[in-house]
Amino acid sequence: MLTETLNTQAINTQIRGKIAPAHPVSDQFGAIAGHVGLVATEFSYRKDEEIYGEDEPAEYVYQVITGAVRSYKLLSDGRRQIGSFHLPGDVFGLESGPSHRLAAEAIIDTTVRLVKRASLEKAASTDVQVARKLWAMTAGELRHAEDHMLLLGRKTAMERVATFLLEMDRRLAVAGMMALPMCRRDIGDYLGLTLETVSRALSQLHAQGILGFSGARQIVLRNRQRLHNLDA
Repeated sequence: MLTETLNTQAINTQIRGKIAPAHPVSDQFGAIAGHVGLVATEFSYRKDEEIYGEDEPAEYVYQVITGAVRSYKLLSDGRRQIGSFHLPGDVFGLESGPSHRLAAEAIIDTTVRLVKRASLEKAASTDVQVARKLWAMTAGELRHAEDHMLLLGRKTAMERVATFLLEMDRRLAVAGMMALPMCRRDIGDYLGLTLETVSRALSQLHAQGILGFSGARQIVLRNRQRLHNLDA
């Protein structure tokens, strides 16, 4: 379900940089959203609001502007498996088929930019730079899926938590602190662990002096090398 909060705006940046963008875009999305003639729209979603559902037509490609998004699948027994967390600058909703394989929800109040998939495909058919950028993003999603499969299939609970913290440290840390938008249940559903197992692992890492807490979801890594050793 979409609730439009900002007017549709033409992203008229030329790839060669002759015209300034209507608003900043990340390097990952700039060569696409900045293609002449493409139109981007911004929408805002409340916490836990659905952006698109599983098996819905994949008509748009999305980029997180502010907030955070989770992509997930509900299993037949009601369990939830989160496939990815999408943070500011990340592009999501790229599909190889006509429909979305996973559902997507806003973790917190979130604003996304979206572009029609048909427009992207048309641009890619006539501009090699756009085609390469789309391929690079698709390849990045494939690498993440492979890494996630390894994490779920071969790593212990502590190794999974260590891997997650190092990933978030790389993507989120500001001045040495991570402000996690997701709750521990989200983390468990991403790592294939129970809420209790995630909490126990974080408590053990805290007791060992590897991390510290500053608020419910703010984490400071005090010993990255020991965390890397656990991940290894």
